[in-house]
Amino acid sequence: MSEAPKKRWYVVQAFSGFEGRVATSLREHIKLHNMEELFGEVMVPTEEVVEIRGGQRRKSERKFFPGYVLVQMVMNDASWHLVRSVPRVMGFHRRHL
Repeated sequence: MSEAPKKRWYVVQAFSGFEGRVATSLREHIKLHNMEELFGEVMVPTEEVVEIRGGQRRKSERKFFPGYVLVQMVMNDASWHLVRSVPRVMGFHRRHL
């Protein structure tokens, strides 16, 4: 019995401002192509910040890495092509995490 390949974290470069849509589209593509076993989490790391504008406190989310989506996956030809086929994905960052 062989072990399944270990999933590693990869950084996917997306159009700035479309990180959430890219993450959602990627999750949909993974399900559509029945490749759930090759993928783990897909995330856009954010933090909640409180800003004061016009004397009022406002809560908003700030992206830690604008223009990037973090993807936990097993890298092979099929998974690489699936990620690259998602609209507004420009490619992978050079190194995995």
